[in-house]
Amino acid sequence: MNESIPVIRDVDQGTARLLPDVDRDRAWLLTVDGAPQSYVDLDAPDHLEFEYAQRLAHVVECAAAPGTPLDVLHLGGGALTLPRYVAAARPGSRQDVAEADLGLLALVAEHLPVPDGSGITVHGTDARSRLEQTPPGSVDVLIADVFGGSRVPAHLTTVEYAQAARRALRDGGIYAANLADGAPFRFLRSQLATFAAVFDELALIAEPAVLRGRRFGNVVLVASRSPIDTATLTRRCAADAFPARVEHGTSLDRLVKAARPVRDGEAVASPEPPDGAFSIG
Repeated sequence: MNESIPVIRDVDQGTARLLPDVDRDRAWLLTVDGAPQSYVDLDAPDHLEFEYAQRLAHVVECAAAPGTPLDVLHLGGGALTLPRYVAAARPGSRQDVAEADLGLLALVAEHLPVPDGSGITVHGTDARSRLEQTPPGSVDVLIADVFGGSRVPAHLTTVEYAQAARRALRDGGIYAANLADGAPFRFLRSQLATFAAVFDELALIAEPAVLRGRRFGNVVLVASRSPIDTATLTRRCAADAFPARVEHGTSLDRLVKAARPVRDGEAVASPEPPDGAFSIG
C-alpha cells in the first residue's frame, strides 16, 4: 500500500497536487486545479490508468513492429506518463518532451524522476515553438496532449500548426492528439476539417457514449500521410476495459459536415468542460 504523503505546490498553471494511490506502491495521480493531468506508476510504467492514455499507447503500438525503437516528440509533458511507457515498451527510443509549465517540470523532476538512460529529454518551452524547431522528417510519432487548464490552447488547433506537425514527421509517421469535446462537436469538427486539409489519412478514437453526444469526453485524433492501420487499432481499442470505437473514412466525413479548417488568425481554445466533467474535487 502506498503510504506516501500528498504533495501540493503552486505551479505556473495553477495548484498542482501529487496524490498517492492507496492501492499501488509508488503510483501517483497528478492534478492541476482539481483536473486530473497524469497518472504514473513508477514501478510499472506500462500501467496506464486513464483511458485516453491507453488509446494513445495503442497508436504508438501501431506505428512500428513491437519493441522497435521510435523517435517520439511529445507536446505536453505532465508527469511524463506516455514517455515512460514508450521507454519501457520500446527500449532505445529517443524522446523529446515540450512542457511550458516550468513549475510543474520541477515538481515532477523532484518527486517522479525518470530513470537514467531512459532516452527522455524534457524541454521547458511552448509546445508549438518546440514543434517548429524540430528538424523536418525526424519524428516517427508525434503525441499532442496539451491543456491550459482544461482547454487545448488555440495556437495548437490550426492549419499552420498541423503543417508544422506534418513537416516534423517522417514518411509513414503518425500524429495523435488528445482532445476533449461534446455535442454538437463544433471544436472536434473544426479539428477534423483542419487536419484533413493537411494530412491524407485521419482516424478518431472515442467511447461510443461520447461519439453519440451523451457526454463530454476525451477523443483521440490520429493523422498521417500514409494509411493508418485502423484494423489493428480497432482490435486494440475494442479489447480495453472501457472499449472505444475507431472512426475513419465516410463516418468521419459525415461528422465533419460543413466544418472548415481553422487558421491562426481565427483560432480559439477548445471548449470549457461542463462542471464535473473531469474534476475530482
